Amino acid sequence: MAIKKVSIDSFLQLATQMPVFDVRSPGEYNHAHIPGAFSLPLFTDEERKVVGTLYKQQGRQKAIKSGLDFFSPRMKQIVEEVEKIVLTTNTKKEQLPSIIIHCWRGGMRSAAVAWLLDLYGFDVFTLVGGYKSFRRWALQQFEVDHDFRILGGYTGSGKTEVLKALTNDNHRVIDLEGLAHHKGSAFGAIGQPAQPTQEMFENNLASALILRNNEPCWIEDESQRIGTINIPHSLWNTIRNKPVYFIEIPFEYRLKYIVANYGIHEKDKLAQAIIRIQKRLGGLETKNAIGFLIEGNIAECFRILLNYYDKQYRKSLENRKNVEDLINKIDCSAVNISEITHKLLSCNSVL
Repeated sequence: MAIKKVSIDSFLQLATQMPVFDVRSPGEYNHAHIPGAFSLPLFTDEERKVVGTLYKQQGRQKAIKSGLDFFSPRMKQIVEEVEKIVLTTNTKKEQLPSIIIHCWRGGMRSAAVAWLLDLYGFDVFTLVGGYKSFRRWALQQFEVDHDFRILGGYTGSGKTEVLKALTNDNHRVIDLEGLAHHKGSAFGAIGQPAQPTQEMFENNLASALILRNNEPCWIEDESQRIGTINIPHSLWNTIRNKPVYFIEIPFEYRLKYIVANYGIHEKDKLAQAIIRIQKRLGGLETKNAIGFLIEGNIAECFRILLNYYDKQYRKSLENRKNVEDLINKIDCSAVNISEITHKLLSCNSVL
């Protein structure tokens, strides 16, 4: 069988039908990769460095000879790793199904592994331009004028739960906080896994943007920065000019919701988060909030913090251009997810 080279557009379609193997080094893959791709490194990080140095200093042929020293002992292992993975992904139960291989630029590494797997009998595709072409495509997705509907509301309005309810009701949703592994405030990292790299966040976000992209998409109103992650600037500008469906819930109900959801965390982690915002919160309010926390009066501690975040969010709303034309208020009596979702979808401007 001949190895087939495919463009990024064809690759994106084929990647939904067959496994994708990334033959870059573990370090490259762990920094960022194409979502869903399996790591199948041709070289270790150290081996890659050796081959790369030889290529720069002594040329292509010396680098290839050095690479063969590393590649040859690993040939059987590479074949067996691919066989093991396709056994779990091959729904058609073909003996040797189609697979896609890529490296950084579509060069020697993907060519070597593609040759081996083609020789063994796999139907092999390679991505022209490699991972680099995927990155160019990913960045282009942030320039598109997406049909967003922004879910707004003060802290404690249950916006994340509303997004889950919309997802369960088969509406198109992108959970920015879920992709960033962070809930957006100084307390957002508590109870969350480590955040991805900026590049990996962008890769996941770009992939999410093209799913069902013929439908309107709900996303939560966020700051541009989510923990250590930044929403790409072009996409951020698009978000800031889309309609905001603002959930209006009385303060005391939101406070109760926040206490129930954040009060379960360790006091030292909550205190560290409060200290991180002390310059903006102010010395006295920081002292009072930590004092209430130490006393075990979580509600009064969070009352101070909720007032602070309400002010911050109001400022963010007011900074939008034509804010009066963008805001659609959804009045709700409490943090009742089914009530909020029903009112949201019943809003005349949404239908």
